[in-house]
Amino acid sequence: MNIKKINNIAVVKSDEIIIKDTQSAMDFIMTIKYETECSKIALNKEAITDDFFILSKGIAGEILQKFINYQIKFAVYGDYSKYTSKPLKDFIYESNNGIDIFFVKDVDEAVKMLSK
Repeated sequence: MNIKKINNIAVVKSDEIIIKDTQSAMDFIMTIKYETECSKIALNKEAITDDFFILSKGIAGEILQKFINYQIKFAVYGDYSKYTSKPLKDFIYESNNGIDIFFVKDVDEAVKMLSK
């Protein structure tokens, strides 16, 4: 896991899956807060289990609720073109129009959204 700070935002890139479930999400949140003191985090999409993007499994809601509860603004960056689910596309659209959770194409856009 590679962590760098950009404008008080922790930008994380990992080749391994970091977030698999709510407990691993909590561990991730606490690790990043402890190591960087940042309350805004960007993470590459590949570091999150694919089950997260199957909304019917309920994992996304459980995990994102942890970020909200701990007042962490969170952006997931990467390529979403392989996903064809209308509910997922709607979820991403709604999230991107909110203020806490974002699904964007790259680090630059993640930093931009988290800086608002």
